[in-house]
Amino acid sequence: MPKCFQFLSAFSAVRSIFLATLMLLILQVSATEPVNVANADSSHSAISQSTDEHVIEAHSHASAEHSEGGHGGPFDPGKMITDHIGDTHDWHLFGETHLPLPVILYTDKGFELFSSGHFKNLSHELVDHVGEYYTYRLVDEEIYIVNNGEIDEAASSSLIDVSITKNIVTMFIVFIIMLLVFTSVAKAYKKRPGLAPKGLQSFIEPLIVFVRDDIAKPNIGKKYKRFMPYLLTVFFFIWIANLLGLVPVLPGGANLTGNIAITLTLALFTFVITTINGNKHYWGHIFAMPGVPKWVLIILTPIEILGVFLRPFVLMIRLFANITAGHIIALAFFSLIFIFGNGGESLGAGIGVGIGSWAFTVFMMVIELLVAFLQAFVFTLLSAVYIGSAVEEAHHDSHGEHHPEAETKMIA
Repeated sequence: MPKCFQFLSAFSAVRSIFLATLMLLILQVSATEPVNVANADSSHSAISQSTDEHVIEAHSHASAEHSEGGHGGPFDPGKMITDHIGDTHDWHLFGETHLPLPVILYTDKGFELFSSGHFKNLSHELVDHVGEYYTYRLVDEEIYIVNNGEIDEAASSSLIDVSITKNIVTMFIVFIIMLLVFTSVAKAYKKRPGLAPKGLQSFIEPLIVFVRDDIAKPNIGKKYKRFMPYLLTVFFFIWIANLLGLVPVLPGGANLTGNIAITLTLALFTFVITTINGNKHYWGHIFAMPGVPKWVLIILTPIEILGVFLRPFVLMIRLFANITAGHIIALAFFSLIFIFGNGGESLGAGIGVGIGSWAFTVFMMVIELLVAFLQAFVFTLLSAVYIGSAVEEAHHDSHGEHHPEAETKMIA
């Protein structure tokens, strides 16, 4: 296990350094040589906004100016990357085709429900939507209340957005996949008890055994069965979500586990389970570690208490940063094609860089397949280590059994 973690740490470090260097290169090139992706189409600004009853004319002109980097604006790799890795109120399919998603807003006057397609007109420009209670504006995927053509900050502060965004839809898709897979495997066990697994069952069973024998048992001990449902759920949820994130088209393409809110929720689950199941031995080591002089406890106890909250923080940041970094690397290489191609003016450079970018992107996608599994494994393993340290009995030390707390310190 130590060698495994040394490999993971080295791999993550190399990835991070490479990503930082690549992003600095792209930003420097894009800053010194701004590129036009396409010529401005003057006919877009001349289209009448009267075709959509929900258009606010003043905001239509503002949104046309705001669309820099889209139609006719200089190519901005940073904005393109952040748009793709962030959560959105619609699902980009291809070109200017988007799949609108439900927008659900809670205001001081009640709920509002409408399609995110109302935020765009036939020219794919952002426009205001006149709802039942207020007029709403979408700015950088944030929804605001508009009053007299201007954003009303006071009213917007009380607005609660509970919309079905791209990440939420992806989460539902992952749940459905897990439900179908495990329901099918459970039925197979009932129909063929005691027989060798076949089909989907033969693929899932080794993974379940892997989580049980290589993660749960060594780190939790005799009480591992109580926590197997959670460990299996979090492992398969993260793994499937990571794999879907590598698929460029629907139902993939969402950066679910690269969303800090998702990783925070998963880390909180581990934190709550660890805290609730912590025994007297666990809390005794945190507040008053046995065998330590009292004057040392003044320093050690605050550190141990801080460590209780740092553990879920480490889980959250580790998963978020690694998955987001993978998406950024792939998108950064695609950006090089447009940067060096100079909007079609440097065709030779664009083709040359494009071939190299394509080859390296394919290589990185293969690496990301490994990372997708490794991050699910690491999150589940660390969760098991933390849970194991909470349920470990005091007599484990004297019998020379596995000590999860020692492994936790080793990993840190």
